[in-house]
Order: sequence, then C-alpha cells, then structure tokens
Amino acid sequence: MYGIDLYKNKMSDHRQMRTANRSRHELNFDWPKVPFEVVLVEPMIPPNTGNIARLCAATGSRLHLVEPLGFDLSEKQLRRAGLDYWDAVDLSVHSDFEAYLSATPSAQRYLFTTSAQRDHADIAYQAGDHLIFGSETEGLSDALLARFPDQGCNIPIKLDAVRSLNLSNAVSIALYTALRTIR
Repeated sequence: MYGIDLYKNKMSDHRQMRTANRSRHELNFDWPKVPFEVVLVEPMIPPNTGNIARLCAATGSRLHLVEPLGFDLSEKQLRRAGLDYWDAVDLSVHSDFEAYLSATPSAQRYLFTTSAQRDHADIAYQAGDHLIFGSETEGLSDALLARFPDQGCNIPIKLDAVRSLNLSNAVSIALYTALRTIR
C-alpha cells in the first residue's frame, strides 16, 4: 500500500481508536413543536448546501431550496457533504422565489444580509419562522430585499476583514440563535 491509500488506512485506524469506546449523549433540549424553516435562494456551492442539509436534519428544521441551483441535487459533492442524512431532511425545492412565496403565504420571514442594520440576535423568533439566505456569490438581490424592507437582519462581522460569512456558517449561527431564543 502506498501514498493516499496508506494515509486513508492509517486515518481510519486512528479514528476508530479515538472513538471506539466513546459514548454519545443527546442533550436535553426543548425542540420547537413547529420547526424552523431554512430557505436558500439560488445556492451555488454543493458542500455548503450539504452541510446545511445536515444541520437541518440535526435540528429537525425544514429546508427550502429556491432554484436555479448552481448544482444538480444528485451531484456527488452535495451528497458527500450531507453524508447519509438526506433521508432525514424535510426538503422542498421551488422553481423560483415566487413559487416559494406561493407555497408559504403566511410565513414570518427573516432575510439575512450584510446590508441590514438589525442584529439577528435581537429578533423575537417564533417556532416556524423562515430564515432566508442568498447565494454564496451574490447574497439576496436588492429587489428581493426591497420587497421585505422590515425583515432584514444581519450577523455581526468585521467588514474591514471579510465581505461575509460562509453560507453554512451563517445558517448555523442564525438557526441556533433562533432555537435558543424561543426556549
């Protein structure tokens, strides 16, 4: 055995030694009876969407994907990033944002954008709220933000250091903030 195969074998043995006798514990947590809903508008990067799908499975949240997508849902990277959790994801795919709005007419929506002045942590979230995020390259469009001027919110970051957070990181921060807020 040479090269990458030898490395993979050693890493597999190492992982088994580290975790073989470790027990896992599900923390006591008051999960909302009505799940939060994560909405990705035109996501482009398969591993981000896969990570977010795994997050949704872990939290019992619903995932909405608004087309066009920058990948095929059967794409290998997307499946790899979501590992074997796709069966546990309550997934809806919408042909465009108007189709999403039609399917969820009474939803309370929060649009995450670096252009908003309201801190996402100051929102009084309710179970079932929709947390909406734009694509990794463009964010949410100005037209979309203009349609919902009072629903914009922001995650604090140092804009002199970075343009924005990674999409899957932003969704994780927002979703867990919302879950902790309703406890």
